[in-house]
Amino acid sequence: MSTSSLLPSTMKAVCFTQAGAPDVLHLETIQVPQPGRGEVLVRVMAAGVNRPDIMQRKGLYPPPPGACPRLGLEIAGEVVALGLPQDGVTMPALGSRVCALANGGGYAEYCLVPAGQCLPWPANFNAIEAAALPETFFTVWSNLFMPTILPKDTRVLIHGGSSGIGTTAIQLVKAFGGKAFATAGTAEKCDLCTELGAQAINYKTEDFAERIATLTKNEGVNVILDMIGGAYFDRNLKCLAPDGRLVIIALQGGAKAEQANLARIMTRRLTVTGSTLRARDNGSKARIAQDLAAKVWPLLANGTIRPFIHQTFPLAQAAAAHQAMEDGKHFGKIILTVDSLAA
Repeated sequence: MSTSSLLPSTMKAVCFTQAGAPDVLHLETIQVPQPGRGEVLVRVMAAGVNRPDIMQRKGLYPPPPGACPRLGLEIAGEVVALGLPQDGVTMPALGSRVCALANGGGYAEYCLVPAGQCLPWPANFNAIEAAALPETFFTVWSNLFMPTILPKDTRVLIHGGSSGIGTTAIQLVKAFGGKAFATAGTAEKCDLCTELGAQAINYKTEDFAERIATLTKNEGVNVILDMIGGAYFDRNLKCLAPDGRLVIIALQGGAKAEQANLARIMTRRLTVTGSTLRARDNGSKARIAQDLAAKVWPLLANGTIRPFIHQTFPLAQAAAAHQAMEDGKHFGKIILTVDSLAA
C-alpha cells in the first residue's frame, strides 16, 4: 500500500446498531480501513444522502454480500492511500481529488472505494457539488442512456422531478436532445422542473396519465423513469407509446401492482425493466463511470448541467439530514460535510 501522508489509525463514522428512526444514527470511533487490491482510500470531505440510505437504516434495504454495512454510497474527497494495482483498473494518483460511487461506508472521515468507481471533480466544482454527482448520475445514465444514447426528440417521463434523481434526469434528457416531462408534488417543485426544461405535472392536483395524453396529443411517452413502483404501474402503462419502455428504479409506492392491465404490454409491445445500482458488480459500475467521464463530465465542466444542492449538514448531524429527506420538502440533493474543506 502507498500513502500520501501519515494516516491516523482511527476515524469518526456514522453507525447504527438496530433499524429504526433517524435517531438511531450516531457517531462512533472505528478503525481506518486499509485498501485492498484495486481499491483506494479517500479522505472524505463530503458525502451524499440518498433514499437507499434511508431504506437501509429502516432495515428494508440490506447491503449486498461483501459490501460495507455502514451507510453512504457517494463521496467526494482526496485519495490518501492506494491498494495494490489490479489488472485493467486505472488507479487515481495519490493526492487527487475524486468523487466516487462507494459500496457503503461514505458517512465517515475515510472511505474505501474501488478505483474504477472514482471520477475526477469536474472543473470548478467543490467537494459538496462533487459529492452530489455519483449516485444520481450513475443511476440515471445507466438506466436511460446505456447501452445507447436516447434518440433525439425521445419523450421521457420522469417521476420525482425535483429530487436528486429527477433534476439530474431532466437535465440529461434535455442535454441529449430529448423532451422531458416530470411529476412533482408542489407548485414550487413544478416550477423547478419547468426551469430545468421539463413540462411539469403536479401529481397532487392532476392525473399524470391524463395530462401526458393531453401534452403528447395522445401519442404517449417513449420512456418512463419511475421510482414509485406499484402505485403507478397501471397509469405508467397508459402513458407509454407503442414500443415504449418503463424503467423502475425504486418502489416508494410499493412492490405490488394490483389490477394492472397487462394486455397493454402485449398490444403496444411495451418493455418493463428495472435495476438497482448497489447490487451491480464493480466492473459494471466501472463501465458506467467510464461512459460518464467521456460523455457527461464535459457537460458538468462547461456548466451545461449541474447538481442542485438543497441543504448541507455536518457529519455529526446525519440523523437530521435523514429526517430532512424523509420530510420530502427538499429540492435536489442533501449533503453531509465532513471537514472545513468541503466548500
